[in-house]
Amino acid sequence: MKSNLTRRAVIAGLAMAGVPVASRPSLAELPQRSRTICYIGGYTQHGPPGGSGNGEGISVFEMNPDNGSLSALMTYVDIASPSFIVISQDSRFLYALSEIEDFNANHEGCVTAFSVNRKSGELTKINVMRSGGAIPAHLSIHHSGKYVMVANYMGGSVGILPIRPDGSLGDPTDVVRNTGPRMPDRASDNPPGNFAVSDHSGSHVHMVASDPSGRFVLACDAGLDRVYVWTLDLHTGRLVPVAKAPFINMTPGSAPRHFAFNAKGNMIYILGEQDSKVVAATFNAETGEIVPQQTVSTVTPHFRGSSLAAGILLSPSGRYLYVSNRLGDSLASFHVNDDGTLNLVDEIWMHADYGRSMMFDPSGSFLFCANQRSDSVTSFRVNGATGELQFTWNFTPVGSPTTFAFMNTI
Repeated sequence: MKSNLTRRAVIAGLAMAGVPVASRPSLAELPQRSRTICYIGGYTQHGPPGGSGNGEGISVFEMNPDNGSLSALMTYVDIASPSFIVISQDSRFLYALSEIEDFNANHEGCVTAFSVNRKSGELTKINVMRSGGAIPAHLSIHHSGKYVMVANYMGGSVGILPIRPDGSLGDPTDVVRNTGPRMPDRASDNPPGNFAVSDHSGSHVHMVASDPSGRFVLACDAGLDRVYVWTLDLHTGRLVPVAKAPFINMTPGSAPRHFAFNAKGNMIYILGEQDSKVVAATFNAETGEIVPQQTVSTVTPHFRGSSLAAGILLSPSGRYLYVSNRLGDSLASFHVNDDGTLNLVDEIWMHADYGRSMMFDPSGSFLFCANQRSDSVTSFRVNGATGELQFTWNFTPVGSPTTFAFMNTI
């Protein structure tokens, strides 16, 4: 298939740049300056069963560094439900999963590799590879830069895809499937009045990523209420369970969804989707052992009703942590103490519905939220000294958005 740009998005981008539409130059021919490019993905009509959305593909925007507003440049439409995307450390490649189960006869999803034009932000498709399971929900690039790691939610598996020198992806070198006992649909420590349910019918891997050192690979299994820990053999691309503690059991029914490490790699913050709580734990960078120290709620004691926590994000300084809560439509703001424990400072309105992932722009000045059911992206100005978030009143229309990636052009 060939990457296509919607005519409307191209015209909008050219008009913003002050170029006559009639001339129709390529983006690479436009006057060049350092710009901040934002890629946004989400659900399209071709999506998971019961989860199709209003998105068109991967939408590309330019960010105004003064106010955080996003201006449309182009949209790549020949990709199905790119609900999670990631860009390589050198910004040369972008990888996008397709949260589907009909890529092949084995009912797998897939991952698409793109090359990135560092001057214009344009994407060029390289190849598409199976993900190793159905309905992939998250992917990340291993610290070594040699592998893309995929969390297959319905497949209950982690797929390891090698990255070739040209940025293309090879067939999975390993696919690990988790097994375990049936867990309760709801956690006992739910917020009062929470009727939301997380799927505990089996293994549902929701996130996979390496620790900051790259020595270990961790995965949140929201169906088995576990966090798994492996090492990755960089020569064979195979995952090896750590000997002492191959996984840690979380609160039954809590549905561990995502995690975030501090910069030192000695603290990990694990977000429970179903009970809307964060577990702050120490992480042993030598053994991979996780030891919980504290459990804190992402909603205030006054909150009543249904909530499903979604995204977790540490500030660039490491002094503040943020969590998005769906259904309650709030952003929780925590102060990170010197010992790594957390204090809930504030819970503010998302100004939209069903906030999913969050991401800072490269400068750390703005925090962006993808609001799936509102078909919009909202942004907040970040006070670096206090961690306070101030709504910018910028709404960017994007169909069913769920994920971000940023880069600065050269």
